[in-house]
Amino acid sequence: MAPIAPTSLTAAQQSAVTELLRVFPVADDLGRRFQAAGHELYLVGGSVRDALLGRLGDDLDFCTDARPDRVLELLNGWAEATWTTGIEFGTVGAARHGLRLEITTYRAEAYDRQSRNPVVRYGESLADDLVRRDFAVNAMAVSLPDHRFVDLHGGLDDLAARLIRTPGAPEDSFADDPLRMLRAARFASQLKFSVAPEVVTAMTAMADQITRITAERVRDELTKLLLGADPVTGLRLLVDTGLAAHVLPELPDMRMEIDEHAQHKDVYEHTLTVLKQAIDLESDGPDFVLRMAALLHDIGKPATREIQSAGGVSFHHHEVVGAKMTRRRMKALRFPKDVTEQVATLVFLHLRFHGYGRGEWTDSAVRRYVTDAGDLLPRLHRLVRSDCTTRNKRRAAALARSYDTLEERIERLAAEEDLARIRPDLDGNAIMELLGIPPGPVVGKAWKHLKEVRLDRGQLSRDDAEAELFRWAAENGVTSAE
Repeated sequence: MAPIAPTSLTAAQQSAVTELLRVFPVADDLGRRFQAAGHELYLVGGSVRDALLGRLGDDLDFCTDARPDRVLELLNGWAEATWTTGIEFGTVGAARHGLRLEITTYRAEAYDRQSRNPVVRYGESLADDLVRRDFAVNAMAVSLPDHRFVDLHGGLDDLAARLIRTPGAPEDSFADDPLRMLRAARFASQLKFSVAPEVVTAMTAMADQITRITAERVRDELTKLLLGADPVTGLRLLVDTGLAAHVLPELPDMRMEIDEHAQHKDVYEHTLTVLKQAIDLESDGPDFVLRMAALLHDIGKPATREIQSAGGVSFHHHEVVGAKMTRRRMKALRFPKDVTEQVATLVFLHLRFHGYGRGEWTDSAVRRYVTDAGDLLPRLHRLVRSDCTTRNKRRAAALARSYDTLEERIERLAAEEDLARIRPDLDGNAIMELLGIPPGPVVGKAWKHLKEVRLDRGQLSRDDAEAELFRWAAENGVTSAE
């Protein structure tokens, strides 16, 4: 096969690729190994794109004319570890010097355009492989070890224009794999790129095809989108094209619902503003739980919307309804139970602060706020603060001061009472000993009662705690088993 003509790079781009291969000499080392065995090897896809964008990572993607079994042979004795979880799709994974490498045999998939996964067919050339890739910016390659840059589909121009475009007709690309429509929105979020008009048109016309994709694959793309640098742009694209109606219908359902603050076009716009503000409050990188909670915090408003006789709008208990809807949607998308519960808890708690008013909460109410939030308290602080989107500067400042006061009270009580680990003043062993009862549900009920008392009254002396336990036992007919 005749070699593919290289594409010219600017000095800065050539420097980026050179730097990538300098920082990761493993790539050239692997290329020499394949070359010596008579095989081609290219750095490809996101690794090349990110190098040109100056975003070096520690995951490197390669493609080769060698078949998977041959790849494993060439890695034997060189890789520190290998894995074959993707071998049915032609991919072999390897680890070396702290890097994760994926080497995939040239592919030229055939699709029946009905099933959820491609039928793997190996290609015979790099050109076969590049044309099947999702977007032109992901269809560039660098040969190893001689560093020829290959760009057959204008990916370099798209990179300069910050544009998402398919190598061929987008209708054909999306018919082959509808997940690529979500990936377009995800890359718009991650890279802050715009999506070509013809791609948006195809996404809109073919949005219902996303139902061919499994919930797990949809979940993974939504997660990456939400963790991107500009998730609002990606989410707007999903809503505007109709994709969100199939994968996250609660989001477009929030349009046209008048927010009670009456300062935003609708709940949908308010929600996107809250998401932006929550992101601004992140202190340690992207926080999926916080971002998802911000996105879903008002999910219950459409179902609870009531027009008041005086012309106002109310959304009573939308946080309760919203928490239930959050669990239902995240379960449908196959999110882990612990992540789902964290997000739903934040949705449930996000309105509670508004009962704080001018600081009239009792210490008991503050303790409950902290205890109910548990480890989520820092995220709850950020969510509540980001939920203030009023354009009234005086009102916004008053809300901020009120929450400052609440946080100060939490800190004071925490210093006095170790709020993070509030427990009853008597543990289970003491309860069983004092009441003369064996382990069982009665012990748990007594423990729960004493915790409620602890939250209401603060820490009790030993004598007061025992007296409260005996009072509870008498009221509930608890007698010794002896």
